[in-house]
Amino acid sequence: MKVFVPKIFICVFLFQCFSCNLEKKYEDQFIWDSLNVTATAYNSLVNQTNSNPEITAFGDSLKPGLKYIAVSRDLLRMGLKHNTPVKIEGFEGIYLVKDKMHSKWTKRIDIYMGIDIDAATQWGRRRVCIEYGTLKKDNN
Repeated sequence: MKVFVPKIFICVFLFQCFSCNLEKKYEDQFIWDSLNVTATAYNSLVNQTNSNPEITAFGDSLKPGLKYIAVSRDLLRMGLKHNTPVKIEGFEGIYLVKDKMHSKWTKRIDIYMGIDIDAATQWGRRRVCIEYGTLKKDNN
């Protein structure tokens, strides 16, 4: 008897396994510091970014579903630089710093929510605790 397993279930299973391995990798390689910030949300739309909304200030490509954030420039100076892993209170998984915000903002992150304007609007602006990873020093 042949068992039919839809491709979507296989994809979800592989994604979950990859996500768990990714989080384990980050847990082992980083020291985690916490920080309270204001968190807003944004979409990759021209009226929220610029004329090329799929490209971040660091040159990375944005696609719905990616766990990316933008950070205020003061946070960049504190160590939340490009590709820093970040855990956000209220969200599952690891987000990566892939964009930077206008210099007028301080102690602020902007969570990428693809093109889902309703999700970004519903999130609004909140104070959250984040944890960000800094690479462990090699003791060799």
